[in-house]
Amino acid sequence: MPQNLLRQPNFTALVALVWLLVALALLLQHWAQTAQTLLDTDDAMRLVELRAWLSGPGLLAGWFDLHQARLQPPLGYDPHWSRLIDAGLAGLFAVFKLAGDPPAAERLMRAWWPLLWLLPTIAGMVAIAWRIAGREAATVALLLALVGVPAYQQFTPGRIDHHNVQIALTLLIAAATVWSDRRQWCATVAGALSGLALAIGFESLPYLAVCGGVLALRHVRDRNAGPALIEYGLALAASTAVAFVLSVGPARWSVSQCDAIAINSTAGAVCAGLVLALVGWLSHSQAVTRAFAIVGAGGAALAVALLLEPRCIRGPFALVDPAIWPIWHEHVRELQPLHAVFRVNPLTAAGIAAFPAAAALAALVLTGDWMRRRDFGFLAAAAVFLVAAGTTIAAVRGYSYAMWLGMPLVAAVAPRLFTALRLRTLPARLAAAMMLTPMAVSVCAITIAHATGLDDADSFARPASRHCLNSASYIALARLPAGLVATDISYGPFLLAMTPHAAMAAPYHRLGPGIVAAHGALASPPDEAHRIMARAGANYVMVCGPRPPDGLAEPARSRSLWGRLQAGAVPGWLEPVPGMQPFAVYRIRS
Repeated sequence: MPQNLLRQPNFTALVALVWLLVALALLLQHWAQTAQTLLDTDDAMRLVELRAWLSGPGLLAGWFDLHQARLQPPLGYDPHWSRLIDAGLAGLFAVFKLAGDPPAAERLMRAWWPLLWLLPTIAGMVAIAWRIAGREAATVALLLALVGVPAYQQFTPGRIDHHNVQIALTLLIAAATVWSDRRQWCATVAGALSGLALAIGFESLPYLAVCGGVLALRHVRDRNAGPALIEYGLALAASTAVAFVLSVGPARWSVSQCDAIAINSTAGAVCAGLVLALVGWLSHSQAVTRAFAIVGAGGAALAVALLLEPRCIRGPFALVDPAIWPIWHEHVRELQPLHAVFRVNPLTAAGIAAFPAAAALAALVLTGDWMRRRDFGFLAAAAVFLVAAGTTIAAVRGYSYAMWLGMPLVAAVAPRLFTALRLRTLPARLAAAMMLTPMAVSVCAITIAHATGLDDADSFARPASRHCLNSASYIALARLPAGLVATDISYGPFLLAMTPHAAMAAPYHRLGPGIVAAHGALASPPDEAHRIMARAGANYVMVCGPRPPDGLAEPARSRSLWGRLQAGAVPGWLEPVPGMQPFAVYRIRS
């Protein structure tokens, strides 16, 4: 690339400029939407959780109390989400509240929270590109980030759930890992951030495990890597212990969980960190001895975690009520494998898989260089990306990680492409680099798939139901006397955020009894549905849009309460409530 482009006086300023351009573009594009909807069920539920905390007896007094009494009453709901996200949101809300009224401050908070986390994400991605291929690749990586539209989904203004934070921490941990052979303090950063990431959520766990694994394997190959492994292990153990104390109330310190930080996962991570630190002291031993010691460290950590809760061997959903799988969990779109999405939505699947596939090809090309095959930074970056690509194949929600972790690899192969094509001028190289951006690659893949005759059977975003999530749609419903509403579980968080009503359930795997009851209330024939609602103490029934209850096929769909209401056959125990559009709301007669 031309020298005048490579001799930027301050690359950090260039990173900040790219972030600012992307943030402003996203804000201009989505600002109006932040007043119209809460985007997603998780965003709505996070807002409910935050408001309850801020209006409670006190921030410190309510720190460990995440109980939501209006969800699945009378049992209520105890989320597995981290209060650390709420703390960050509360701090940002307090800042904006200094210059405006609470509603405006809340809207600004929802808009800017994801954009702030976009900065460390871009910085981490560019740092990986610089480490594996130098400043020229880092410059191309900035261009990929600038035109990385498909990767922005979790950073859209209004996204206040934990996904953007997890992506940012994953990129920072990966960047610290790939730099740890050149900057020893980076190993400490990787360990410290890993404990924080575990407190936020377990979605990034596979990538944290890979980063820890490659740091340990480096010590097998290089006896001089012992100090870095010691720092990583001690930082991991300390940060995980602190994260546990900050995230779990003393009353629940002895309770094991599979889907969130708890005593079993904390004990395993602390054990892993301490044993890895101990292995780091074995610098003068044979490589075989160090290898067996590292395998023993992993085995000891896993044994400690499973000893406290053996069922977690089946994964984060091991403790989930099996009754919710056929009626909800199996139908969650973000948890679908890529091949299942391709069968129904081939264009969507092409857009999801295109850039990770390009990154995998880039990694393969780079592996052809024997110098890179011996470079720890490249091998670490490739390993983390390949795990993200595999996760995407197993469940499409991993594609955001695959895109961000794939950008450095694509950026690293770009200089080779320029040389192979003999592109010497800035316009020519810029045009070629533009074709490598996530936006261009995804659009190209979708266009090719459409040209071959493929088409989506339905929209992955389900636009026919978007009006059911608009904030204005809940205004009339909020004026009704407060009661328990039986409706599709997807609307539960919006009911809690927009109205004083309670909801039978919401789309969260810990709500097994509520999900079963809410599904049965709409999927059962009217008489059985009436009995289910009477047991739950429901006051209203609400339906919206053409989407039937999950897992309900004909002829059971037509016989269900939902089917009868769609056909206009309202049973006598329901009284229609007028003026609730776009919802059809019915009051349950006493």
